[in-house]
Amino acid sequence: MERKTVEIICPACGQESLLVRRPVYEGLKKSGETLQCAACGHVFASEEEVPYKATTSPTLFTETDRPAAPRVFDEGEQRRLCRYCAHYVVNPFTQWCGVHRKEVEATDTCDRFEERKEDSPPI
Repeated sequence: MERKTVEIICPACGQESLLVRRPVYEGLKKSGETLQCAACGHVFASEEEVPYKATTSPTLFTETDRPAAPRVFDEGEQRRLCRYCAHYVVNPFTQWCGVHRKEVEATDTCDRFEERKEDSPPI
């Protein structure tokens, strides 16, 4: 049975409690749900009747506290990775360099890099 809970202040018992949503079934088909106070079992007639507890989350940090976005590569440096090379071959089992004739990773680099044309995918 699926239950979703939200904090409320119950008008019947006056306590801070949880709102329990319980599904109502007609046969095997869900026809609706009941809204009840978890503390006393008070049933609310509709969603509008439920007195939800005001939730205000404290703001501990401002935009000035956030660090600048990290820059891992210099401009253009990432374009020298094997995944952008014309000799980079990909198949379901391995990644291969056609120049060195060895297995490589997409993030490897080498001195014999040749940029692949933008419109052509890796071989």
